[in-house]
Amino acid sequence: MKKTLLVIALTLLGYMAFGQEIGLQLYSLRNQFKQDVKGTLNLISSWGIKTVEGGDTYGMNRDAFMGLLKENQLNIVSIQGSFEDLEQNPQKVVDDAKAWGAKYVMCAWVPHKENEWDLEETQRATEVFNNSGKLLKENGITLAYHAHGYEFKPHEEGTFFDYMAKNAEYFTFELDIFWAQHGGEDPLGLMKKYPKKFTLLHLKDMEKGVKGNHTGHEDVETNVVLGTGQIDIKGVVAKAKELGIEYMFIEDESSRVVEQVPMSLKFLQKL
Repeated sequence: MKKTLLVIALTLLGYMAFGQEIGLQLYSLRNQFKQDVKGTLNLISSWGIKTVEGGDTYGMNRDAFMGLLKENQLNIVSIQGSFEDLEQNPQKVVDDAKAWGAKYVMCAWVPHKENEWDLEETQRATEVFNNSGKLLKENGITLAYHAHGYEFKPHEEGTFFDYMAKNAEYFTFELDIFWAQHGGEDPLGLMKKYPKKFTLLHLKDMEKGVKGNHTGHEDVETNVVLGTGQIDIKGVVAKAKELGIEYMFIEDESSRVVEQVPMSLKFLQKL
């Protein structure tokens, strides 16, 4: 086990040498954090991971939580910002990002009625992201919208996502390859189509046989070890390196996350 972890750690250092880091979205271990915050951060560190995406303190004081991050040599480079805050109080989002020391803010969901995402919703979200993204950019922070599937509904000659991408002036995107594929898109194709729009990446594989939709919802147990599902992880990672995407975060929402993340890291080691 120690030898395997050492190899994984050296692999991660190799990615860093190329200016590209493999990190972890802390939400992956949300259930473990409920039981033992310190132990969970120790576990992440033992995997050789140094970069994380988060924003939640799991019941702890933020300074105390950040102290544990420092103790485990974990660096938060991206936090989640709610759509409500971005729309109503973007300065709060700026202040939160600065408090965490994060240079990215990602928004993972736009509240809307089930199955009623349309052009009006798309235009509203795009306007909010441009307005708040401008303020964040003025403070040295990049806003990245994490599409969740409903944005890939057909619109004119393309999708609502195409509308957002073409009108994104002050924000970028975090490509979650699971949700892109679940929404009917080819993640690699999107990266080729919009080479300058994606600044962050969620590495997440989908169980073979799963058929997606535009709801943005799926059984978390369909998250499988990278390289064992239906998504072209190898192609995505190669393209990310080519495009200079700096951070790729593994996100595994399944109940098997503790077993699967080291296996996913081992797969990335082989690429």
